[in-house]
Amino acid sequence: MARTHRFTTAQVVTLFIVSAIIGASTTLVTGRTGLARADAATLAQDGQKPGSPTINTANSKEKKRMGQPVVHFEIGCRDNTKTRDFYARLFDWQITAAGPASMIQTEGGKGIDGHITSLGHEPHNYVTFYVEVEDLQSSLDKAATLGGKTVVPPVNIPTGKFAWFSDPDGNIIGLLQPKKP
Repeated sequence: MARTHRFTTAQVVTLFIVSAIIGASTTLVTGRTGLARADAATLAQDGQKPGSPTINTANSKEKKRMGQPVVHFEIGCRDNTKTRDFYARLFDWQITAAGPASMIQTEGGKGIDGHITSLGHEPHNYVTFYVEVEDLQSSLDKAATLGGKTVVPPVNIPTGKFAWFSDPDGNIIGLLQPKKP
């Protein structure tokens, strides 16, 4: 049976602070904003990232972008220092304390970076990833029609908005909607 998480205002504020760190550190530390630097400068005229999969509709030459990228991951824990040391030693990740979180630079040359956080409340132990979407509420609504549930409704952060939903098995997934320029 899937667990239901109910968050207090203080817990949502903590998530907000951690999410603000996600956005700021992802942009400042890794230079990532959802697009690789090279791709950001070379967007196609139709706004589609070059080389991304397309769907050609039968009735027109219209191209539609497919999929949303996974842009960040998060590891929840009770003891930030112990968890940080474990992953740094296991994978040789560069992990730096940043307020209530520890920012992870995988330095693998590919993949994404993430962070470790100890929220100080349930859920203590979790691993989640964040998917970038164009419309946060539409994505939450679609998840609900497919059997998912909103866990943390949209929260404004300096770099856009985030939310959490649970899938039908209770796994928690994060969504990020970047702020529009």
